Amino acid sequence: MSNLVYKLNPMPPKIPQEKLDRLAKLETATIGHFYHFGFASPAIQPVLRGKTIASTLTTLAIPGLDSTLLHHCLSDCGPGYFLAVDRLGDTKYACWGGGVTRMAAMIGLDGGCVDGPHTDTLEIEEQQFPMWSRGPSPVTTRLYNTGGGFNVPVSIGGAAALPGYAVLADDTGILFIAPEDLDEVLEIGEQKTEGSRINEPKVTAGTHLGQLSGATKMVEAKTAK
Repeated sequence: MSNLVYKLNPMPPKIPQEKLDRLAKLETATIGHFYHFGFASPAIQPVLRGKTIASTLTTLAIPGLDSTLLHHCLSDCGPGYFLAVDRLGDTKYACWGGGVTRMAAMIGLDGGCVDGPHTDTLEIEEQQFPMWSRGPSPVTTRLYNTGGGFNVPVSIGGAAALPGYAVLADDTGILFIAPEDLDEVLEIGEQKTEGSRINEPKVTAGTHLGQLSGATKMVEAKTAK
């Protein structure tokens, strides 16, 4: 029965740092132009602005009132990982606050997100810890020892998030990328980023966006008599 209460799996292998370095130079919004999978709901927002994290995903699933497994499993995390917590539908009780943030910062965790609320906003700001959630709540979890899963497949804001996925989190949102998709996402993302770098000065200089994007040509072709 204990295996049904707590599902504990080992830490996933890390995404190669060279790929994460490339991913960190992209924006979730740039990838959103061409990739359709792995984007968490826009309701999950950064607690701190100006943080961009590219990392390897580790996951946790814990039930509404209980954060026992979060306290336990933090010790298994560390640098090179981003912890995503599936609250299994709960949106009232905050499992992540000042104490969890202090521990996460101490062990060097890259960042974290909760598909639910956080608490102790000022302490998160004080630690300057990269954190994403559905917003603040004053109601917290307890240590009830009712179970959960570590490094199991989870859902974060409607997105499938599996241990070992690449994660990109920034001011716009959070994206989880399957390892088998990462090379192509990086290649296309870099191409689009370079295209934006070239086109943005043209708009500033007076070129109309419809001309650059081709939208004007498309509308004129449809409306030509």
